[in-house]
Amino acid sequence: LVSSKMTIKDQSSQSNLHQVTTSHVHLALTIDFDRSVLEGFADLSLSLLASNVDQIILDTNELQIKKVTDLATKNELTFSLGSKNAALGTPLIINLKQTQKEGETFKIRIEYQTSPESSGLQWLPAEQTEGKKHPYLFSQFQAIHARSAIPLQDSPSNKITYTARLQVKEPLTALMSAVPVQNEDLPTDVYPAIELKPGYRSFSFKQQVPIPSYLFAIVAGALASHDIGPRSRVWTEQELLEASAKEFDETEEYLRTAESLLTPYEFGRYDLLVLPGSFPYGGMENPCLTFVTPTLLAGDKSQTSVVAHEIAHSWTGNLVTNANWEHFWLNEGFTVFVERKILGRMHGEPRRHFEAFLGWKSLGQTVESFGENGAHPYTKLVPTLTNVDPDDAFSSIPYEKGSAFLFYLEHLVGSNEKFEKFFQGWIRENSRKTVTSDQFKNAYTREFPEASAKVDWEKWYYAPGLPPVDVSVYFDKSLAKESNDLAALWLTSNDTPPSQDDSRSSIEGWSTNQVLAFFEALLDGKDRLTRNLVDNLEKRYGFSKKNSEIKFTFFKIAIEVGYDEVYPQIVEFLRIQGRMKYVRPLYRSLAKKDEKSRKLALDTFAQFKNLYHNIAKKMVAQDLQVTL
Repeated sequence: LVSSKMTIKDQSSQSNLHQVTTSHVHLALTIDFDRSVLEGFADLSLSLLASNVDQIILDTNELQIKKVTDLATKNELTFSLGSKNAALGTPLIINLKQTQKEGETFKIRIEYQTSPESSGLQWLPAEQTEGKKHPYLFSQFQAIHARSAIPLQDSPSNKITYTARLQVKEPLTALMSAVPVQNEDLPTDVYPAIELKPGYRSFSFKQQVPIPSYLFAIVAGALASHDIGPRSRVWTEQELLEASAKEFDETEEYLRTAESLLTPYEFGRYDLLVLPGSFPYGGMENPCLTFVTPTLLAGDKSQTSVVAHEIAHSWTGNLVTNANWEHFWLNEGFTVFVERKILGRMHGEPRRHFEAFLGWKSLGQTVESFGENGAHPYTKLVPTLTNVDPDDAFSSIPYEKGSAFLFYLEHLVGSNEKFEKFFQGWIRENSRKTVTSDQFKNAYTREFPEASAKVDWEKWYYAPGLPPVDVSVYFDKSLAKESNDLAALWLTSNDTPPSQDDSRSSIEGWSTNQVLAFFEALLDGKDRLTRNLVDNLEKRYGFSKKNSEIKFTFFKIAIEVGYDEVYPQIVEFLRIQGRMKYVRPLYRSLAKKDEKSRKLALDTFAQFKNLYHNIAKKMVAQDLQVTL
C-alpha cells in the first residue's frame, strides 16, 4: 500500500494510522454511576489515506464492543478483537464490506460500554468528595488512556474535532473539554442522542478545534461555577467554590500575557475545574476546561503558576502537538519555556531565570533518581518507546531538559526578541498540526544557521543524563541569593539555630520558590544536614504546616535525615491527595531510607492505594516493586 500522506510511526498505537485517519467523533453516552461505566455509541468520520483498504483498526482497552455499523448503508460490519498487549491494550479490527479507495470518506457507529476498571476513568464514591453526598467521575486520558473510554485512533498524530451528548443522573452536572452548547444546537439528525432515561439530564458539547485524543475529557459530579473573567469560570464542588474563585482570579491576565507572547487564543472558553484530591497531576490542559489539583488552593496564589503552565499548553501541545510520545518534550519542554516567559513578563526577567534555575536543580535530581549513573534511557530528551506505556517513562525530563534546551537555543541567538519572533512563527506555521524533533531542528537551523552550527543536536536529543551544556551558567541567580545565604547560615550553625533576632534568619515575605531554593541549597550541603538541624527548622518555621509544595519538599528532607516526628504528617499527606509529583517521590524516599521507613511506605500504600487514580496506583506500585 502506498499512501499519499506521509505519516509518523506511533509506537504507542495499534491502529492503522498509515491507512485511515479520523476527522470527527460524535459521542452519545450515558454516565452510569450505579455500574461505574459509560455506555452508548461513538460515530467516527473516517477518510482513507491509501487504496485497497479492507480493515479499520482502532485502539481499545477493556471496552465491551457490542455492534459496529456502516452509517451510510446501515449494514452491520463484522469485527474482532486482536491479542491484548499489556502496554497498549487490544486492537479492534473492523472488516469493511469491500475494499475502499484512497480519499474515500465514510462513517461508522460503534456501540460499546466501558469497564469499571477503565484506566482513564476514576469513579469516586460520595465519601471521597468534598460534599459527601454525590458520586464523582473524572477522566485522565494522557497519554494513551482515551482508548479505555472511546474506541478510536488513540494517537496524538491524529487530530480530531468532536461533539457529544451526555446524560447523567439529576442533579449532577457533566462537562467536557469542549464548549457547552444548548441541546438544540446539535440537531439530532446530524448528532444523534440516546433516549433520555427517567431521572437523568442531558448535556451537549462541541469542540471545533482539532485536538488529539488524549485531550478528550469528561467529568460529572455535584459541580458549581463562578465567573473569574470575561471568558473564564471556575468549576468545582460548592464547598471549594469561594476559595477556588479567589485563588484563580488572575487567569485572564495570564491569558492576555500568553496572547501577547504568542497568537490569539483559539479555543473560545478557558475554564478551570478544581478536582478532588485523587487527581494525579498538578494540572491537565484539557481544551476549554483545564483540570487542576486542589493542592493549588494555598490561599495566597503561591501555586497558581501551574495555571500559567496549562494556559501555555493552549498553544504548545493543544495547537502544536507532538507527533508521538517520543517527542513529548515538544509539548512539555516548550510549555515550561512559555510558562516562564509569561511569568517573566508579569513579574520581571529575574523571576523567569529564578524559575529556570530551580528547574535545572530539579532536572539533576530526576536524572540521579533514575540511577544507572545518569545513563538511564528514559533520561534522553527523545527516548525510544517501542512497546512501552508512555506513563512508565513519565518524569520531569521532557519538561526541564526540554525547557533548558530552549533557553540555551535562545541564548545562542543572542536576542530574546528574535527568538520570540521565531517561536511565534513556529506556532503559526504548525497550528493544528503535529510535529517532530527533526522538524524543530530544521526550523531553527533555517532561521539561525550560525547558532544551530554550535549545537550538538545529536547529544541534546539522544544522549541520556544531564544536557551536554551546563545551561545554568546563563541564569540570573540574583533572586536565589537570600535563599543561599540563609542555607549557609543554618549549615554553619553546628545545630545551634540562628538567633531569632538575626534578621538574616527571617523568611517573612518570601515566595514559595524562595523557600524551595533554600531547601535546594540545604540539600547541596546535605553532608552537614542533621536530624537536629531539621528539627530546629521545623520548630522555627513550621514547614510541615505550609502549602503543599513547601510541605512536600520539607518532607523529603525530613526523610533524608530520619526526622520521624513528621512521619504522621507525611502519612496524612499521602492520604488526602494523590498528585504523583508528591506521592511518588515520598513513597520512594521512605522505601529506600531504612527497613522501618520501607515498612511504613508499604503499609501506607496498602491502606490508601484505592484512593489514588489508577495511573498513580500503578506507578507507585512499580516504584515500591509490589504487585497490585
